[in-house]
Amino acid sequence: MGQRSFFDIENRLQSLSKLGDPLEPLVRIPWETFRPLLEPVHEKERKSNAGRKPFDVVLMFKILVLQTLYNLADAQVEYQIRDRLSFARLLGLGIEDEVPDATTV
Repeated sequence: MGQRSFFDIENRLQSLSKLGDPLEPLVRIPWETFRPLLEPVHEKERKSNAGRKPFDVVLMFKILVLQTLYNLADAQVEYQIRDRLSFARLLGLGIEDEVPDATTV
């Protein structure tokens, strides 16, 4: 094993790009333009502030797009998000970020 550096993940993502990551064009979609359409669907009155805050609606929308593109079940999409850097890049998630579990998807 080599020594770790600050650029390991960035270097790996650049390698994926050179190999033709099929998800890379999706990263350039202006996903925020969907927010006004998605937020009303996601809004529901919370009875209290207890519990985990909901995940971002645009993030969840991107997960549904991935699920549809790759025909993945809820548990499998959770696994793939955790496992694949190309999925994490599309979702804007880093290694340290929380991933929605299968029951949340």
